[in-house]
Amino acid sequence: TSKRLVSLLMEICFSLLKVGWYNAVLQPAFHLPYSDDTLAFVVLSTPSMFDKALKPFVNKERLKIIRDPVDQCVSHHLSRVKEKFPDQKVDVIFDYEILPSRKPKFLAQTAAHVAGAAYYYQRKDVKLDPWRKKKIYGVCIHPKYGGWFAIRGLLLFPDIQVLFLEQSAPVDCVSTEEKRIELLEQFNFHWQDGRYRDIIEVKERYSEEQKAYFATPPAERFRLLGLTQEAQ
Repeated sequence: TSKRLVSLLMEICFSLLKVGWYNAVLQPAFHLPYSDDTLAFVVLSTPSMFDKALKPFVNKERLKIIRDPVDQCVSHHLSRVKEKFPDQKVDVIFDYEILPSRKPKFLAQTAAHVAGAAYYYQRKDVKLDPWRKKKIYGVCIHPKYGGWFAIRGLLLFPDIQVLFLEQSAPVDCVSTEEKRIELLEQFNFHWQDGRYRDIIEVKERYSEEQKAYFATPPAERFRLLGLTQEAQ
């Protein structure tokens, strides 16, 4: 069962990890309540998601109530994944879910890093810190897509234990001090222009239509997908 599961999910842009890898790098308040050897997958959406998943989903669900097209699309497809394993318990945590304490249910970028999916560049990765007292947020960069991707959720299989799974390190694709400073500067102070996404040479990026969609305020995105007020 474990081999079949890994084979299927690796084909559809999931990156696998053990819960213990994630918990080991975080404070207890952020730990996932599963045993260390529990199998999990980080869910990534790549640039082609917009055309291959989102637009077909919207067209199919056009007459139903759609409140958040992307979130509902991701939920729909993860539900289909769960259906592939009727004999397995499958838990899903979405990137937008929070606990009663207002903490996120999981730290998406940390999960992507420990799974080897994307490198999570943070302030501590810069030796000569130029920012002094400024708050600096980290950002994940994918070796193929740069910043043109998103982390959508975490898929967990509580009854599957993978004792001998070997951890893969994420690709350090922004390896120089100068580039890391440039990346964090662009992400923290100029994120609107999206330049940080191209900090490396990428193989695929968002289409102009997709860029326009995500640059539009959420309440106005429906018309870009051809949705009416009734659909909303």
